Amino acid sequence: MTALTSDRDTRERDGKTFQHPVAAGVVIFAGAVVVLTASGFAAPATTATGLRGLGRAGRMVDNRTGADGAASVLVERGCFGWANAGDVTRQHIGSPAHAVDDQTVAASDGGGTRSAIGTIVDLDATGVWVEL
Repeated sequence: MTALTSDRDTRERDGKTFQHPVAAGVVIFAGAVVVLTASGFAAPATTATGLRGLGRAGRMVDNRTGADGAASVLVERGCFGWANAGDVTRQHIGSPAHAVDDQTVAASDGGGTRSAIGTIVDLDATGVWVEL
């Protein structure tokens, strides 16, 4: 490609919702933390390394019997409230949130066993607010 020499009608997205192909053999429940696996497919968050936080599942998707990419999931980006694994305190605001499961986050990486999925932005009686 060469540099522009005239106006361009550049496509735009809101940056909040995306469709991602789902990994084989998984169910992603609506409201779950969705991650990108090392193979590039969406899956529910688990305690594992090499995962990247995508956002919250906008609907339930059952791909237990499908191949990689046979189904897709609506993923919403934003700031969401998750359960506290028990180690997140107000001192962790601004620090990485690590996935424990598809609804729980921790401040620690569990001795190198958990992936950072977003940033802790607040903590209240209902749980941990994470920007994904």
